[in-house]
Amino acid sequence: MVDQAQALRNLVKASAVDGQAKQTRVITVTSGKGGVGKSNFTLNFALALQSQGYKVVIFDADIGLANLDVLMGMSPQYHLYHLLKKEKTIHEIIHQGPGGLQLVAGGSGFNDLLSLTDEQLEYFVEQVSQLSGVVDFILFDTGAGLSKETLKFIVSAEQTFVVTTPEPTSITDAYAIIKMVQQMDHHNVQFKLVINRVSDWEEGKATSDKISFVAKRFLGIDIETVGYVSDDSHVSKSVKKQVPFLIEHPSCSASRDIQRIAKQFISGSTMNGEQTGLKGFLTKMIRFMK
Repeated sequence: MVDQAQALRNLVKASAVDGQAKQTRVITVTSGKGGVGKSNFTLNFALALQSQGYKVVIFDADIGLANLDVLMGMSPQYHLYHLLKKEKTIHEIIHQGPGGLQLVAGGSGFNDLLSLTDEQLEYFVEQVSQLSGVVDFILFDTGAGLSKETLKFIVSAEQTFVVTTPEPTSITDAYAIIKMVQQMDHHNVQFKLVINRVSDWEEGKATSDKISFVAKRFLGIDIETVGYVSDDSHVSKSVKKQVPFLIEHPSCSASRDIQRIAKQFISGSTMNGEQTGLKGFLTKMIRFMK
């Protein structure tokens, strides 16, 4: 007899787009502590990917502090909650933001992921599977710290970006979240570092070297650095105007850094493991939710 979890995994396979060459990739963006610019990075990184011709959808998975819609100057009518309650389809809760960027607002919805009925989980899987092969990237902007909800996204995604700043407390907390995940025997998680608000390239490298060194020495893992983002006054000005800085100030140093990071990520990015893309993400998500 096939159990419910296996039935859902079969649904994921059946929902894949037949003959579809495009692989939808899933990236989780997280941080050890709040206030490091994680959501701002997610938003502008998505725009940078989109400017290179990729289709991107952001899911705001920061439970209780979801603010991507605020950063984008939006007031979404529907949230993930409406999908989980089977009131709306996935396409009805995707909202168009600045530059045509697509957003799924979180609201209280992601908190409900922990208490879904089998019927609701099946609907969630079926709906999200419709994005497979349709979009190139799905970014999950999670809350800071390692909550039960955040952990599910970290271990299910193909890659997890950990955003930190050069501040000692931020460095310590970034390493702590990596260490906690590794100690839970989730050794297949591919972490990548993003160093935000750096004064110069040297400070960015010094920060990433510190985390990479201790991770290698005490955890036995190699952590690649995606790149560094300058401490740029144009960022806070854009936040106040509720316009992404990549749109409001496309030539500022932070915008140039984000574009560089996106280009380098695409050029050096590969798919790893047997379960990859959105299908792999959903399969892992089911495993950790059942």
